[in-house]
Parts: sequence; structure tokens; C-alpha cells
Amino acid sequence: MILKGFKEKSNKKHLNKLLSERQVNVTDKKIESLGIILNIDEIDDFKLFSVFADFLKIRNNKLKIIAFSENNKDTLTTWDVCFNPKDFGWKGVIKNVELQTFLDTKYDALISYYTKDVLELKLMTAKSKAQFKIGIAQIDERLNDLIIKTKLKEFDVFKEETIKYLTILNKI
Repeated sequence: MILKGFKEKSNKKHLNKLLSERQVNVTDKKIESLGIILNIDEIDDFKLFSVFADFLKIRNNKLKIIAFSENNKDTLTTWDVCFNPKDFGWKGVIKNVELQTFLDTKYDALISYYTKDVLELKLMTAKSKAQFKIGIAQIDERLNDLIIKTKLKEFDVFKEETIKYLTILNKI
């Protein structure tokens, strides 16, 4: 139990370091590739995001959706990729190769669609090499470049506001 606390503290320290070193570099480059991080414990409707990506004219091979669950569910059959806290080590080290590949991919945009204050989700968002990060209003506003203040269940509002701001920023 004590080691778990030390591990969490080392990951928080690593997260703060990542966020303090982050340089925001927003360009008017069109969004052609999209990564999405979901908390499957909060929302598990994969089709909402597929339809949203289709609307943004993102091709299927340029879209990657990953899920995170705080539970150790190994039998999640509806998701291709689902991660849990066991995939994270000390000092923000990623133990899962597939997750590391997702985080190293330079997406034009990343959508972090979760509201729970989960350290691993924040680490995933912070470690992502995405050019432009979009998320829902959270406790730590340093994570995302564009923050949409809405409730998690109001996906249509999130979608409309995101499209509005991406149009203003000349990203779509």
C-alpha cells in the first residue's frame, strides 16, 4: 500500500514536469489524423466518436480510439484497445507497447473525453505527441489547448462547440 502511494506521487511529479515543459504550438494546419482517449468507466459509446470523425472527414486509418478503465477488466470485448493502471509504472513509464505507440504517434488532434480526475488519464493526455489537444473542462487546464465546458453526457453540445471552434481556428 505504501509503495502504491509512492508510485502515485512519482507519477504526479512526472505529470507536473511534463505540463510545465509543454510548449503550445497551435498552427492553422487542417486536422487529418485524430486520436481519442476515453474513460470507459464514464462513457462507452464508441459509435459517437466514429460518427464525429466521419463528420470531420477523418479517414478510418487516421483515427485511433483507446479506452482506459480503472478496473482490471480483461474481458472488454467491444474495445480493441483498453488500458488500466497496471500499464503504468513509476515516473510515468508506460509498460504497454501498444499504448506507447499511441502516445508517440503525432496526431493532428487529440480528444480527451473524460471528466474524472484519474492520474493515468492525465498522464496519457500529457504524454501524447498530438499537435492540438481538445478536452472537457477538468481540474487541470494545462492539459488541453481547447477546453469545451460541457457535461460528459452532452456529446452533441461538445461536438457542436468543437466544430465551431475548429472552424474559427481554420482546422477543418
